Amino acid sequence: MLRFAYNTNGLQSHRLEDALALLGETGYHGVALTLDHMHLDPLQLAPGEVARVARSLAQRRLRCVVETGARYLLDPRRKHRPTLIDPQPLERMRRVDLLRRSLEVAAELQAEALTLHTGPLDPAQDAQDAQRFLLDGLSELLEKATELGVPLALEPEPGHFVATLAQFEALQATLPELRLTLDVAHVSVEAEEGTPAEALRRYADALAVVHLEDAPRRVHAHLPFGEGELDLPGVLQALVEVGFAGLCAVELSRHSHAAHSLVPATWDALQAALPSR
Repeated sequence: MLRFAYNTNGLQSHRLEDALALLGETGYHGVALTLDHMHLDPLQLAPGEVARVARSLAQRRLRCVVETGARYLLDPRRKHRPTLIDPQPLERMRRVDLLRRSLEVAAELQAEALTLHTGPLDPAQDAQDAQRFLLDGLSELLEKATELGVPLALEPEPGHFVATLAQFEALQATLPELRLTLDVAHVSVEAEEGTPAEALRRYADALAVVHLEDAPRRVHAHLPFGEGELDLPGVLQALVEVGFAGLCAVELSRHSHAAHSLVPATWDALQAALPSR
């Protein structure tokens, strides 16, 4: 059975407790919890705060994955900065520290995985240096993830240093413990990668988390189902065929204002698109 979740980056107008209640009451199996200033900020945690969220998840029988794609958590003026590949050592350390803290939160929540991105390459930066910084940072984080028992999953993101599935595959050849978060709207945006369903089949063995939303073909967008060109039944069929057991998390990061109606509408769309048994 496929298990569906909803990303809290699309629930930013809701308190976290209210968001979890909405998801549980609707029927979702889990939540993709984006750690951010309004939802479990890993830099400003109150005593017992993570434990309270863990209890809330358990009471609602919601599983979770932890997402670390908050746009301005470390820098209010630079989106996704600093990165794992920042030219400045202290800036890279700030990102690694945030991700280490996030792994600790994920472990306390018994999260099934933690998703991260590489961040974008600065225009004047040498790519070989960036690759070395990335390998150093990921190696340290994978050691921490193994210690805590939380799978670490990299999401190729358009515009970032690792933007394609082929780039992820090359990275995983050096870091075999690294898992994959595959966003169906990112497939074939920066390189030809086939359809989302084809990509899911090809990378099934590496998958830890799948992100779902609609988008026009080859366009980086996050739209409600039915507003783009995604073959949702085909995607779900592919996930069933490969036996994917992780969370399939809907990511509508630009639609928090409509979450009260989109959360149930999205659930209904997913149920309608499921392969017939």
